[in-house]
Amino acid sequence: MLRRTLPSSMRAVVGVKHAVDYTIKVQVKGGQVVKDVRHSMNPFDEIAMEAAVQLKEKGIVSEVVAVTIGNAKAVECVRVAMSLGADRSVHVVGDQTAIDNLETLQVAKIFAKLHEELQGDIYLMGKQAIDDDQCHTPQMLAGLLNIPQGTFAAGLTVADDKSSVTVQREVDDGHQTVNVSLPAVVSCDLRLNTPRFPNIRNIMKAKKMPVNTMKIEDLGIDLTPRTATLEISAPEARKGGGKVADVDELINKLKNEAKAI
Repeated sequence: MLRRTLPSSMRAVVGVKHAVDYTIKVQVKGGQVVKDVRHSMNPFDEIAMEAAVQLKEKGIVSEVVAVTIGNAKAVECVRVAMSLGADRSVHVVGDQTAIDNLETLQVAKIFAKLHEELQGDIYLMGKQAIDDDQCHTPQMLAGLLNIPQGTFAAGLTVADDKSSVTVQREVDDGHQTVNVSLPAVVSCDLRLNTPRFPNIRNIMKAKKMPVNTMKIEDLGIDLTPRTATLEISAPEARKGGGKVADVDELINKLKNEAKAI
């Protein structure tokens, strides 16, 4: 397990994914997802970014580092992160084929490799990406680094001595509060905060800030896929609704047609 002396300052590392914009209706053509559409920062990662900036504004975190893994266009994602308050950024770049074949374990291994240089005190990530909805990377990163994790965070409080973080987790039957020692990985849920919008001044400033670009093949990570996609298909078109004459007919349809009861 990673050990450290209590810091006078903390570094937050935030994972930000360049995902299909949430306003775009994903289309499937020829058994493939149409990728030439508008992309933006994964919404859950926006929440993680906001959490890091808030910690910095409170004087708890002294540096925020944004990290993205993607093709050349993904640099837009870290520039947005810097316009929101990240002090510097890392772009692990690969060609589209390599990025398309990336699996969550490989993403976690890339972050674990970057930890050798970044030495983050707290890793903040969205609980999942809205494109693949896998919800694996934060947990896998914590396992690879052998550090604690606080997942599905709806509340986040760092101890005054910066030795631990208290995370209020959203669980199926309500909330669970856990306290984990730092360094740790925290995955951020929807109700943790409301992300801010960058202002024009910071957007222009971020365009001039340097980005530390690394080639994915230079990190020494085995990128061989462990799974294979057998088929991609669009969901069936939703059928129109109907009216029933009485409760008995409703119960009959739920039981015999929809098989819901």
